[in-house]
Amino acid sequence: MLAKFTVALLVLAILGLPVAAVLMILGLLIEGFVTPVPIHAMLGSIAWENGRSDLLFSVSGVAARMYSALLPWLNWLPGRLMHTNIATCTLFAATSGSSVATAATVGTVAIPQIKALGYNERLFLGSLAAGGTLGILIPPSINMIIYGALTNTSIPQLYLGGVLPGFLLAGLFMLTILIACLIRPRWSGRGETYSWGQRLKSLPDLLPPIGLFLLVVGSIYAGWATATEAAALGVLAALGLCLWSGRFSLALLHKAFEDTMRTTAMIMLILVAAFFLNFAVVLTGLVRQLTDVIGALNVTPQETVLIVVLMYLMLGCVLDVLSMTVLTVPVLTPIMVALGYDAVWFGILVMLVSEAALITPPVGMNAYVIQSLRTKGRIEDVFIGTLPFLIAMLVTIAIITLWPDIVMVLPRTLMR
Repeated sequence: MLAKFTVALLVLAILGLPVAAVLMILGLLIEGFVTPVPIHAMLGSIAWENGRSDLLFSVSGVAARMYSALLPWLNWLPGRLMHTNIATCTLFAATSGSSVATAATVGTVAIPQIKALGYNERLFLGSLAAGGTLGILIPPSINMIIYGALTNTSIPQLYLGGVLPGFLLAGLFMLTILIACLIRPRWSGRGETYSWGQRLKSLPDLLPPIGLFLLVVGSIYAGWATATEAAALGVLAALGLCLWSGRFSLALLHKAFEDTMRTTAMIMLILVAAFFLNFAVVLTGLVRQLTDVIGALNVTPQETVLIVVLMYLMLGCVLDVLSMTVLTVPVLTPIMVALGYDAVWFGILVMLVSEAALITPPVGMNAYVIQSLRTKGRIEDVFIGTLPFLIAMLVTIAIITLWPDIVMVLPRTLMR
């Protein structure tokens, strides 16, 4: 069964079919050739039970003001604006929940500065692509919501679990830039000196995104709202920010509604197909077979983590993050839990390896987003620039594997 499932998955992926179609076909193949149970009869119930909650956060962008506010505080470091790239991505990630949106929004503000101030183009582009990946690790994260829905894991606990690893990774990104620019000082570009008065004057521009983060995430932890209700609060707050900034228009509102419906429809179709496949997989005992295969390898739980990470890194070269998540998480999570790992910890590990997939060729979505914002140049420049940051991601994965409490300390302390 395991071999047939793997071959079918590879064939369907090579054919380039849409993700939802791949998942649905796999579920129907399992029904037709493995189990006599009429699984398709459960499809309507599966769609209803798992499609009643909205999964998307909407947020109004204030990236330009955040960028300008953070610049005076970080411009003195070797690497200058590249540290501002990471810091702005970190703060924007705490309000966005989307890696692509984070990379695109911050990249629009930052990229014109590369030639104007003489930065090393590849490292600068890499900092934007890698910084954008923080959108799926630092809460609120759309990918964490999808993981929680697929595995029935507490979303608030996932959010808490991602806080320390998220800021750890952001710190390692900045350390990567610092080391690179100390070795090659000319990569730092040019910049001006800011007084303490200018720094303090910039602080009010940081209040809107911080306030939005506290409203959305804080309302969940305080028990005032569910994830869905907190998302609604975030939409209202984002609308208020848009009105306050003077950028509101009916055309903008129409575009926001249209983009939200398109994205929601796409994700919900994939999720319904994923739940259908998961239901079929459980009936056939595929998870048990995989557990037996891993047990027969006679490897330690730590070696199993290494195998899983390598598998995700390879899958990330041919699949996008959402496809990779819905295809693997329902199967791998029970195995990792059986080995003694917490589902929350494994969720953060999945977020980290998914981040790596966002910046590795040939499918790395964030790299293509950054490339699309340039007026010229090759995509290879972006991928080369992300390599040092990929190493930082692998270091973070090693750290949370050796010291899992970095992930679990906040969920255990605050969600008892």
